[in-house]
Amino acid sequence: MNSRIVCNPLDLSYRYQDIRTPFVGRSVHREAADPTVVFYRGRYLMFASMTRGFWHSEDLVKWTLQPSEKIPAIDYAPDVREVDGALLFTASRKTKGRFFRSVDPFADDFEEIAPSDVAFWDPDTFQDDDGRLYLYWGCSHNRPVSGVELDRSTFRSLGEPVPLISADTANRGWERTGDDYVAEVRRGFAGKVMDAYIGDAPFIEGAYMNRVGDRYYLQYAGPGTQFNTYADGAYVGTGPLGPFEYDPHSPFSSNPGGFITGAGHGSTFQDRHGNWWHVATMRVSVNADFERRIGLFPAGFDEDGVLFCNQNFADYPMQVPDRAFDPWTEASPGWMLLSYRADATASSSVDGHEPALATDESVRSWWVAGSDRPGEWLQLDLGAEATVHALQVNLADHELAPRAPKRRDLAKATFGKRAVFPDSQPTEVRVELSVDGVEWTVVHDTIGTREDAPHAFVVLPESRRARYVRVTAGAMPFGGVFAVSGLRVFGLADVPLPDAVEVGGERHDPRTASLRWDAAPGAVGYNVRYGISPDKLYHSWLVYDRTELEVGSLNAGHPYWFAVDSFNGAGVMPGAVARLD
Repeated sequence: MNSRIVCNPLDLSYRYQDIRTPFVGRSVHREAADPTVVFYRGRYLMFASMTRGFWHSEDLVKWTLQPSEKIPAIDYAPDVREVDGALLFTASRKTKGRFFRSVDPFADDFEEIAPSDVAFWDPDTFQDDDGRLYLYWGCSHNRPVSGVELDRSTFRSLGEPVPLISADTANRGWERTGDDYVAEVRRGFAGKVMDAYIGDAPFIEGAYMNRVGDRYYLQYAGPGTQFNTYADGAYVGTGPLGPFEYDPHSPFSSNPGGFITGAGHGSTFQDRHGNWWHVATMRVSVNADFERRIGLFPAGFDEDGVLFCNQNFADYPMQVPDRAFDPWTEASPGWMLLSYRADATASSSVDGHEPALATDESVRSWWVAGSDRPGEWLQLDLGAEATVHALQVNLADHELAPRAPKRRDLAKATFGKRAVFPDSQPTEVRVELSVDGVEWTVVHDTIGTREDAPHAFVVLPESRRARYVRVTAGAMPFGGVFAVSGLRVFGLADVPLPDAVEVGGERHDPRTASLRWDAAPGAVGYNVRYGISPDKLYHSWLVYDRTELEVGSLNAGHPYWFAVDSFNGAGVMPGAVARLD
């Protein structure tokens, strides 16, 4: 069995945050976001917000946290690039920026080398082929993403900043704020309107630059990290500071549907074999807006130079081959979800957090055990025997209130105070399978190990026949309760494929299409694919229990083609492609 398989959200030892604000009070939850991955001296290094260090990997599959006491723990959106043979680190600061240099990050040798003459948020540095160095930054609902060349010795600006990217919600549907592109007015303390979220004013942020051949791809995120529509778009230029043109295939990274949504503010990089990948922010945003995770997606540049991500079934198992591979045809191992709406029972439950919430395919709802004692359990009945290949146990942070970290770990945030807990927390579970619900086989057991795996993804050495799945708790973070947002089972069911469906609908707005299709007998859900060319359906939106969808992410002035693929536990049935003008 191929063990080089991952499943989003990536199973990382996400650090706990302790946030206290006048708007939401206290929230203790895991967080990591705004990831940058760099391939440095034979290893992949991933830096993310609120991590107190970085994760490293040899294969993009298994990641290990490397703590750091030298780089800022509180500054958001860390950017790391190899510049002149060393790592150059910087992160968001409302005051003048700071640059750190490292040649041996595992020795935590980061040294602050120079202050910036620019106050920046969401920075990105880029060294061009000629050695010249550039800085991009911006995170605002009313100011653009800008860029400037830097002196390689002093890191001071050479010339005036150049405005490069601003919002254009009148023509770019995907930049509109709100879940499903429906704007909302959000109110904070004492009912005061928070102007960052008024109507159609998106945050334009998260710049990242790649050069491929003679083209420069300046990427950016919008409309906001707390929305399911958080995505990355791109401008393409002839130089590092332009001129740039908006890419109408944007957003190239978008994941508004499925178990965990969002795919914005990330970085695009090549692995040791030359394959392209995009790593980005995925949202939970229940305990706090900034409760987030990290996702990894196959990416690339097609024969026309269009930047894309394959985000079909973006939170299903995905292969990471140890070779060059086709991101469209070789990424999936072919396993389907078997646990959607499976009958769930539990040892106990809290009112409002019943077992069914562990199988509804939403990371934003969860079952909660009725006590904090080890031994509480959750059990699924898949309804029939199936071939099981893998399982994912997603834990939730439910009403945690541990003792606050030491004062030295406290820092001022944009509102109130924030602390990053320096230590990992246990997420001990035992996973068992059964054919009859009487005889059980343990397939995964970390009880007693103190392992920290909040999104444990278990690939079985060999597939097994099973109908029942049970997960039992050991020690939980801060001694809290066992809470599961998703007990997900992947494999193949003994059922026929669903019928193909045909999509219809209309463009009633230049930025919006209303789609409809007939239900396919036996279908569990539908994957809606679309794009501005019939051979480039690079966008997708996964839905369950629906036969209509309003897609509000379109770019005005372009025709769009759509297809709706039906699927169930046996596989995917592609749908016909239809044009909507």
